Amino acid sequence: MMEKRVKLKKLNPEITCGLCKGYLVEATTITECLHTFCRSCLVKFLLENNTCPRCGDLIHQSHPLNYISHDRTMQDIVYKLVPNLQENERKRQIEFYKKRGIQMPNGDAYEDDKKNMEKPAVPVVENQDYHRLDEQVNICLECKEMNTLKSLKRKVLRLSAQATVTHLKKFVSLKVFDTTDRYRDIDILCNEELLGKDHMLKFIIATRVHISNGPLLLHYRRRLELC
Repeated sequence: MMEKRVKLKKLNPEITCGLCKGYLVEATTITECLHTFCRSCLVKFLLENNTCPRCGDLIHQSHPLNYISHDRTMQDIVYKLVPNLQENERKRQIEFYKKRGIQMPNGDAYEDDKKNMEKPAVPVVENQDYHRLDEQVNICLECKEMNTLKSLKRKVLRLSAQATVTHLKKFVSLKVFDTTDRYRDIDILCNEELLGKDHMLKFIIATRVHISNGPLLLHYRRRLELC
């Protein structure tokens, strides 16, 4: 069977940055929606925004840079598909630092990347605290409409006070629909009041003074259809 050749231009939408429109350099992925951009482009964008440049989903209300991660696998794919991209990018970096008379950081990173591309991938152990050092809150999620949605087996959660209502909606969507893609079909309520998607748990607790010392009680339901 003959191998079918695929033209690079057909793959361009998958290996280019949606911000600078160039090939991915230091590919960095948003952990909330898995969209990938050049690291410098994404960091610059998130200095003034907290949503994904492609889909518009909220990354985090106040700390979006904590929810992006270097995507070595994607970067290796780009370097292998695009001829001379890695070498040309290295030359541009050297020229950039030399022109400004400053020392180039991670001088051996390029050679390390070349060696790593020839070796089996080794799992990278990253910071595993997952915001455990944040202020923690306990919440109880109760189903508001048992006839249309199933109840959660584990209703009480302990999580960061910086978590937003959108995070809760994605969690419920995963448990109810077996996917996070339908989180927009879920409403989160507190005392019959519909909560905004960007509200953090810390804000909800601070503005609901009648909350007892027990878990914060929230309800979820299927989003009401507007006629």
